[in-house]
Amino acid sequence: MTLAPERPVTARPVTARPVGGKLVDQFEFGLDAPICLTWELTYACNLACVHCLSSSGRRDPDELTTDEAKALIDEFERMQIFYVNIGGGEPTVRPDFWELLDYAVEHHVGVKFSTNGFRITPERAAKLAATDYVDVQISLDGATAEVNDHVRGAGTYDAALRAMANLQAAGMKDFKLSVVCTRHNIGQLDDFKAIADTYGAQLRLTRLRPSGRGADVWDELHPLPEQQRELYDWLVANGDRVLTGDSFFHLSAYGDALPGLNLCGAGRVVCLVDPVGDVYACPFAIHDTFKAGNIRSDGGFDTVWKHSELFADLRNPQTGGACVSCSAYDSCRGGCMAAKFFTGLPLDGPDPECVKGNAETAIAGERTRPGSSQDHSHTGTVRNAPVPLTLLTRRPDSPCDESPVTTGRRIGL
Repeated sequence: MTLAPERPVTARPVTARPVGGKLVDQFEFGLDAPICLTWELTYACNLACVHCLSSSGRRDPDELTTDEAKALIDEFERMQIFYVNIGGGEPTVRPDFWELLDYAVEHHVGVKFSTNGFRITPERAAKLAATDYVDVQISLDGATAEVNDHVRGAGTYDAALRAMANLQAAGMKDFKLSVVCTRHNIGQLDDFKAIADTYGAQLRLTRLRPSGRGADVWDELHPLPEQQRELYDWLVANGDRVLTGDSFFHLSAYGDALPGLNLCGAGRVVCLVDPVGDVYACPFAIHDTFKAGNIRSDGGFDTVWKHSELFADLRNPQTGGACVSCSAYDSCRGGCMAAKFFTGLPLDGPDPECVKGNAETAIAGERTRPGSSQDHSHTGTVRNAPVPLTLLTRRPDSPCDESPVTTGRRIGL
């Protein structure tokens, strides 16, 4: 039985930062401030997406006040953090969201916020289009309502397209269409690109992580091995026009590295601040094991980022463990820390979706997955509940058996 570690890494002799060399090698040792960070403003959400990383739904009564949030923005400005990814939950349901957005822009902190689109009215779209230093990501996880609404909830497909239409009509350029890749939408990549192009958006693809409620559906939804190759080939062909946020560096083991750092940036160049001010190493690792501190403590976020014992450990380059002898190690660096942790695999072993198949034995064996440290899911009925869709629990006999949209049916745009 493989148990998840109590600490993300064990103490190791400190390695000296190299002089010169590749930028990615410098980033392994961390920076004085994150390049960007994710800030979850609230756990409140009007949806109940089955793969939600933070198990959002209900507001935490101890979430940061407006004054505390503004003080944190002041700290981001002092640290010269380039931009902040704001999420949740659904950030727009927080009553002071628009006030905080304006405050961040006034204090030279760029904002990229993710939304399900329900509250992006024509009036709000016009405000966003007229505001500098703000980017918007509209979440959509299926190029058809049938695929999307199974994961995100009834009516969410229409809401996302309506929000994009409002942003386009307001004249906003290059907002993002954000897609979490699952085995039921890999066959829709061209369709997603077509939707983005139709609304003047840029496509952004991210990896499905087995954290939060995503842990409950990962076995059912994560792409199959042959789909991983399909995704890699598609990114190689389209990567110059598609954003990934370094989600898929584990796929670089197929051959040429994908665009980006191809590095686990947890605690080195990225981190997450949650609604109550807890700081985690990674947006995909919301668990006590990866908690570095709280911004309400003495010294605030600056002290947590610069002096956390956890972050210091993560910035000491990893040994590579069982992966170091693999010919692809320099390309994939052992994969995603969060994906390994939440599937009950050792952190110094291969990624659960290792394209070399090095994790197959461990995944097939007995594992103990860590439970969630917290759960803010709705306790009652949700108006926009996910729509049932018959999902395969075995490998498909042919590509056409894998997804209802791979039979040639195209979106009607």
